Amino acid sequence: MNIFRKKTVEDFREAASNSKLKKKLNAFDLAAIGIGSVVGTGIFVATGQGSQLAGPAVTISFIIAAITSALCALTYSELSSMFPVSGSTYSYSYVAFGEIIAWIIGWDLILEYLVSASAVASGWSGTLVGILKNYGINIPEVLIKAPVSGGIVDLPAVLITLFITWILYIGVSESAKVNNIIVGIKIFVIIVFIVLGATHINMTNYHPFAPFGTKGIMAGASIIFFAFIGFDTVSTATEETEDPKKNVPIGLTICLAAVIIMYIGVSLVLIGIIPFKLINVQDALPGALSYIGITWGSALVGVGAVLGMISTLLVTLYGQVRVFMVMARDGLLPKRFANVNKKYSTPGLCTIITGIITAIIAGFLPLNVIMELCNIGTLFAFALVSIGVIVLRKTMPDVERKFKCPGVPYTPALTIVFCVYLMASLPIMTWVRFGIWLVLGLIIYFIYGYKNSTLNNMKHTLDEVG
Repeated sequence: MNIFRKKTVEDFREAASNSKLKKKLNAFDLAAIGIGSVVGTGIFVATGQGSQLAGPAVTISFIIAAITSALCALTYSELSSMFPVSGSTYSYSYVAFGEIIAWIIGWDLILEYLVSASAVASGWSGTLVGILKNYGINIPEVLIKAPVSGGIVDLPAVLITLFITWILYIGVSESAKVNNIIVGIKIFVIIVFIVLGATHINMTNYHPFAPFGTKGIMAGASIIFFAFIGFDTVSTATEETEDPKKNVPIGLTICLAAVIIMYIGVSLVLIGIIPFKLINVQDALPGALSYIGITWGSALVGVGAVLGMISTLLVTLYGQVRVFMVMARDGLLPKRFANVNKKYSTPGLCTIITGIITAIIAGFLPLNVIMELCNIGTLFAFALVSIGVIVLRKTMPDVERKFKCPGVPYTPALTIVFCVYLMASLPIMTWVRFGIWLVLGLIIYFIYGYKNSTLNNMKHTLDEVG
């Protein structure tokens, strides 16, 4: 059994040239896709959760997570400039390590995107419910909580997921236009929060700065990392991008620079205006403004949070659909999932299946479990991308790289260290769930993927011709 058979650069070029997806995205669109994905539940919800683990030192947690993400972005930029095709880490791993590793990464990405989208939908629901309560509108708890939390289903999370699925179904350019508008709104709202909060900072709220020590800071960083998940979605859009070798690295750079500035600013202001123990995790930013008496600002930021998370959900589901589509196109999943809808030029069946599964997870699992699963899957994928950069510099030194990650092999090696360290800070049950998911994936690969792989079928065809 040749489970380590590899794709070539020519295979990717052929797939990209035969793609029926429309190439309409530019560097600005890609940056907005990244910001749309990253600036959402992470900044509006994970900020509050991280503060309960790290205290005022949550800002340091943000910086650690930001450094890790920036290092990852450098490696992503190099690989995306080499292989202008959808699929992100999955596609890169197919070249660097072979089919079995690519399958593991693809299966891992499915987990990352599914649970990330579900977490966004769940966070959106919590924020919406909080705003409605402020206006005297109370939704029955059985319709806003997962079964293990005392409810029946998180209905708002299910409904918003199905709505976004419909938007994605009708086209990528239409989705990008919606995303760009919402990204502009939420950047404005975040700036409003920083400006309003900066004038009410109480320095005593920063003391003691690190009440839970280094362990608390790293635990906070492992959760806060959720706030940076999504920039890799930019690389999943490569196949629908004009001049991807140029626009993808530019889009990634703009995205991360904007996100890091916003996140550190928000965390400093949030901790400065309210004692960390009083932060409402589900309603962190609007609740903080209410605490200092700026009710109109709280309402504005709350509405911005609800809108902002919609674009995050849209982009995250988009990334999942593209990974799903490429794996199906390679035969590792049923090929009919890769069919592109003739009317809208989108992978219709993939989109529908992804939306339904995401809605089920969002409706029936609690947010904290979803976020932890998402983080471990993403960190694992990022570590493999970094290894891939080192391997490909040795095995494919002559392939054109429009962007080169600086400091190879030291930069990717440092990225791996950061990722592994953050993974080690996650709860043991998260590792158990992750292990179960990977075992399930391997079973599916050996039962279906191995024999139906496009590479396997090509081998048989060549054998017959020979």
